[in-house]
Parts: sequence; structure tokens; C-alpha cells
Amino acid sequence: MSNDRALIDPTRLLYELQKIDRLNQSLSGCLEPKAIAAKVTDGLVGEFDCSFARLWLVESDRTALKLIASAGLYTRLDGDFATVPMGAYKVGKIAQNCIPFLSNQLAQEAWVKDRQWAIDNNICGFAGLPIAITGKAIGVLAVFSHQPMKTEFLEVLKILCSSVAVALNNALLHRQKWQIQSNSYESKSSFDTPVSEQISNILSDVRLTLVGTEKPIDVSGTYILLKTAEILRDNRCSYCCLTYKSDRLYLSAMLALDFPIEVEDIFSEINFLANNIYSQLQINISDNNIIQIKLALLYQTQLKPKINLSHREREIIQLLAAGMRDREIAQKLFISDRTVKFHINNAVTKLKAKTRIQAVYQAYSQGHLTSIIERT
Repeated sequence: MSNDRALIDPTRLLYELQKIDRLNQSLSGCLEPKAIAAKVTDGLVGEFDCSFARLWLVESDRTALKLIASAGLYTRLDGDFATVPMGAYKVGKIAQNCIPFLSNQLAQEAWVKDRQWAIDNNICGFAGLPIAITGKAIGVLAVFSHQPMKTEFLEVLKILCSSVAVALNNALLHRQKWQIQSNSYESKSSFDTPVSEQISNILSDVRLTLVGTEKPIDVSGTYILLKTAEILRDNRCSYCCLTYKSDRLYLSAMLALDFPIEVEDIFSEINFLANNIYSQLQINISDNNIIQIKLALLYQTQLKPKINLSHREREIIQLLAAGMRDREIAQKLFISDRTVKFHINNAVTKLKAKTRIQAVYQAYSQGHLTSIIERT
């Protein structure tokens, strides 16, 4: 990890994170996949040093990818790579394996179909990233550049792809009219039916309990509630209750399983979606294999509360963003290296980040960072 930090230019990194943040914000409320893809590719070409960028979506039968946006050097969508078979070429392999790829010697890569094209157009940098939901690709982003790409730029692109994945997934679900595979709410009339009635129809063998006055839930919230109900039905739910509080809705349920099972795997998609639409899922397992779940969902008028970092955690992340190493931070704050690592790990966990770079981005986007601190 120390080697990664040595490669990072903190000023450049925060500058790029700011641009990515603006690009992410431009996707808010957009429910058309092609429009989202065009904003992403146009933004990468216009705001970053990219010669062109392309975005493919995985077809519904998952046998191929379709090019839906291209900006920069090429804007046509009907060329040789308009449709890419799953697993073919580098794009198809990225979709199949969900592994990001970066090369700064494109013309020398054996998988390149036309190396002379890369030489003639002076293209040396290539970054390909999966756009994935719960580990399954729904698209692929490819970025080309005349200059070598730095490793931290790949991290920045990963952050972008996470936001794009959620935006595209929401758009695709909206385009499908949020129909979940259940006859009870496939018809158009079901969208005018209160969510409690839809859940009751799914859990036909369970008497649903309703507490409080039912309030409107947006389409994202409705989807996650109905998807949760479908999982409960398929896993022998014995109890379900909807409780409407002043600030949020709670779905509580109980399952009684008599065979070994990874409960977290069953609810992995729900947990992922919950973290992206301002809700929270709790799972408790008793000694007698009684499983209790509690899904807390904010109403559409509520805002996601900001992560509560401690003063020390904010202070250390700020110094980390300024490019300081653990030992330098420790010396500046008169604490041990071990204490610095402890607070950084806490901040990374609270911000739901996988790397320090992602933690810096999350801290910046939520207003925890102020400005770059000059190193002393």
C-alpha cells in the first residue's frame, strides 16, 4: 500500500475526484441508459485527457454487448465493435470476468485486433472496466488516450463505474417498468397499488401486519421492498410486518431454516441495493436457526445521513489526502504509526471504501475534506 501512495499526486488526485464528482452528479435523475452512457463518454473526453471513450451494455440474454455511446475520436455506433460477443476481444473478456484492465502499450498488446491503427493514431493508453452490479457485469467502459494513464486514474475510473452501474441499473429497471418476475405485480395496474398490497400478494401464505399510516415510496424503494418480499417467499417466511414511522419504513420478517445456508448470500443483492438507495439491512440469526431481518427504508423525501467521522479520523484523512505517509502523519499529530493506521482503517470502513483512494473520494464528496494541506 505504501508503494501505491508513493505514486499518487494528491493535488492531481483531488482535482480528478472533483471532476468525477461533478460527472456523477450529472447522472442524477437520468433514467435513459443511452443518455447516461453519452454523459459518461462525453465527460471523459471533455474533462480528462482521453482521445475517445466507449460504453457497451450487456444484452439481456448475456451472449453479447451492444455499443450505446462513443465520444471523441470515434462517435459512430455501427462499426466493427458495435456488437461484441461475450468473452470475445478484450471488451468481451472484461464483461465475462469482471476484471479491470490497464495498458500503456496498446500497440504491443497481442489481443489488439489492429495494432497499426493504434500506432497511426498515437494511442498508447487503454483502460477497460466492468460496470457491474453484485459481481455481474451489465456493461463495459473503455477509455483510450494518447498519453500513458497513471494507476490512480484507474482507481478514479473504478469510482465512476460504481456510480454508473447504479445509474444504469436503475434506468434499466425503470425501462422495464420495475417488473419483478412475479405474476402478482406484472400488470400495469400493480404500479398504482399500495406497496403493502403488492407485498401481501407475493407473501400469499403469510398474514402481513401493517403498523402506522402507509406513505408513498419511490420506485427504487418499491423495487427493493418487492424484491425482498420475493426472497422471503422463496425461503419460507413465517412472519412479515411493515411499520411506518415518521422518517422511515421498516420491513421486519422471520425465517425458520432447517438446513445449512449462507443467509448473507441470499440477501446479498438486497444489501447492495440498500446501501445505494439510502436504506439499511440487518440480519440476526438465533441459536435455533431463526433468522430475523430488518430493512429500514428512508422515505423519498428524506436524505441519506452523512457518515459520522470522528474529529481525529477527519484530520488524518485530510493529511492523507495531502500526500502524507503514515509516519509523517504520526509525527505531525504526535501519535504512533499504529494509531494512524487504526483511524485510517476505521474511516475506510465507515465510508464503505475498499481502498484509501476511495476513502479520500468519499470523504471529499461528503464534505469532510476542506483543502489540500501544504506538507511541512
